[in-house]
Amino acid sequence: MESLDLRVLADALQWRQAGHAVTLVTVVETWGSAPRPPGALLAVRDDGAVSGSVSGGCVEDDLIAQTKAALQTRAASPEHERPSMLAYGVSKEEAARFGLPCGGTLRLVREPLLDTTWVQQLLDRTARHELVARQLTLSSGAVTLHDATRGQAMQFDGSVLTTVFGPKWRLLLIGAGQLSQAVAQMAQMLDFEVLVCDPRDEYAATLRMDGVTRVQGMPDDAVRALVPDAHTAIVALTHDPKLDDMALLEALGSDAFYVGVLGSRRNQQARKQRLAEHFDVPPEALARLHGPVGLSIGAKTPAEIAVSIVAQIVQVKNAAPQGQPVMESGACLVAHNPPS
Repeated sequence: MESLDLRVLADALQWRQAGHAVTLVTVVETWGSAPRPPGALLAVRDDGAVSGSVSGGCVEDDLIAQTKAALQTRAASPEHERPSMLAYGVSKEEAARFGLPCGGTLRLVREPLLDTTWVQQLLDRTARHELVARQLTLSSGAVTLHDATRGQAMQFDGSVLTTVFGPKWRLLLIGAGQLSQAVAQMAQMLDFEVLVCDPRDEYAATLRMDGVTRVQGMPDDAVRALVPDAHTAIVALTHDPKLDDMALLEALGSDAFYVGVLGSRRNQQARKQRLAEHFDVPPEALARLHGPVGLSIGAKTPAEIAVSIVAQIVQVKNAAPQGQPVMESGACLVAHNPPS
């Protein structure tokens, strides 16, 4: 589950509350080249407005047209208010014949959003950093919510679809300087919830970014209050050991998926020795520390260093090995009947 899908549900809820008819579309299977994974979500409003994506733009126009037609049919015939299957795809031969650059197949579940109670409950639970499994029964359209476990994947057996929604990814930055602001801006573009803690008033006073939350207090208190989970990254960027080390003491003992700190290799060696000898931080905890922070890309300016930091956070989040090739371009797909 990506934070984008929670935004899709929030948009769908707002549209329904405003009186619009809405259809949700979920990717359930892909073959070949496909840019959106199983579980990816799209909401289509009755006037054609959309939120989210199921193909990166290859099939959306046709899907919107089909869904608008289905919404009109649903308004005239209530018996059509049940989920249905839809598939798109072309073979490599067909892709060449149509002049399409890539091939693939996409299988979707399309469902009318009638009762929004579950949407509000799911958004409330994920806002409390809970993992939630949503179960849709295609024959009836009934939706139920259940507790999910970390690592649980989307499941679809042809009659029941279970998708997992988790809390939004969070990034806590220690320090409000120029580098922190560049990191915050990039992280927001990746849909992270960004929090900044800096007890130094002269730095905190310069923090003027919409959507970034300032956390009051000392860094160690801020980390403890956040209760970092596996959707949380923590990066210390003050370059002041008195502040950075305080945050790291708490962060390295937490469930945060990423902990990083600014500084040279020599400073990092001294820091690890200091944390081990004076604060009894165990070796396995110190091994989690990313320092010097960021990927090695020859970064020099604050913006370039921010790129290296955010890229490393994404790499760890996605458990992608360094040097792994980027995903191929998305599939260009055309509609056909769903496979039996």
